[in-house]
Amino acid sequence: MKEILVRLASYNHWANQQLVAVMLKLNAEQVMQDLGGSFSSLFNTVCHLWYRESIWYQRLQLTEQPVDPTAAFSGTFAEACQAWLRQSLQLQEWVKQATEARLNHTIAFTPRKGEQVKLPVQDAVIDTCNHSTFHRGQLVHMLRQLGVNRIPATDYHRFKPKK
Repeated sequence: MKEILVRLASYNHWANQQLVAVMLKLNAEQVMQDLGGSFSSLFNTVCHLWYRESIWYQRLQLTEQPVDPTAAFSGTFAEACQAWLRQSLQLQEWVKQATEARLNHTIAFTPRKGEQVKLPVQDAVIDTCNHSTFHRGQLVHMLRQLGVNRIPATDYHRFKPKK
């Protein structure tokens, strides 16, 4: 199972890099434009992805009270993208270094709604990467709305893991 999780976390980081490379070519007005969708703009969607990957990473670190890294963020879109990429790289590195025992562990946490949740670490990694895939699809749709036609395919079969 570890090999699969390493590939998935590595793919997640790679796919994030592919879209960030395209988005960083846009101007400030484009990244802030309300395009509808779950988080309205490219900027807000990137911040959500950064937030979500960070919260799960902190839970994997057994942090009792995860901190939202975007709550006080007032930086640029490029800075948000770089923070998101650093976060997805941290997740990738954590999975690579995790022991089988750690990956088979179950974490317990209390999300905002107050009920305690128990989740296998493996499922948390899968959920994190799957959630990011969903929102990368939204980013692609937003980019197309902005007239961007040269968007790299981020399908898993295009990912070439480094050995």
